[in-house]
Formats: sequence, C-alpha cells, structure tokens
Amino acid sequence: TPYTEIAEEVGTSEGTIRNRVERMLDEGAIERFTVATRTGNVKAMVEVGVAVDVDTRAVSDEMADWEAVDYVWQVSGEEDIVLVVDADDTNALNALITKARELDEVVSTKTRLILNETLG
Repeated sequence: TPYTEIAEEVGTSEGTIRNRVERMLDEGAIERFTVATRTGNVKAMVEVGVAVDVDTRAVSDEMADWEAVDYVWQVSGEEDIVLVVDADDTNALNALITKARELDEVVSTKTRLILNETLG
C-alpha cells in the first residue's frame, strides 16, 4: 500500500507516514515488507528435519533465499525448520522438496498442503 493511501486512511501526511516507517525500520520494529497475494498457486508447509550436529540457522538462511519460500521458521518438536511455500504448481513444489532433500544437512521432510487460508 502506498504511503499516500495509508496517510489518507489515518488522516495525516505522506511524509509523516514515510518518516514513521523509516524510524521503525531503523529501530528494528519492522524487519521487512512482504506482499500478501491470492495467487492461486500451490501453497504448502514443508517441515524439515536436520542432523543434530547441523547449524540450523545456516540451513534456514540458505532456504530463505529460495524463490518460492515466503517464510522460514525454526521450530521445536519433531522437525527443526518449517518452510511456508508459494509454488507455481505441484511440479515446482516437488522440485523445492527435492532440493531440500538433496542438502547433506537434511534428514527428513514432511509436506502439508495449505487448503484454505484466512487472513486475520
């Protein structure tokens, strides 16, 4: 959403909005911006298990650079990493899963298709 639209909605100037956003970026309150779309693509959560002697942060950082990956979460439980993926189709999703499995650090994957999404 352009700053001008936000400014109009909240009743202030575009400059005020821009300054506040820049300040929140500088302070670390905002780390990044994302675009939420309804693409019609195949969305999934890919749960990834890594070996116990692996730097999970390094694997997460590598996976975060993959094109179809929207989010990378380091989690507790049976798996170590969860990827939230927005793939063009099932072939693209399968290619991403294969790419993950080909990493030496990865010992397992589980995939859950996202059937419905409601934004809060």
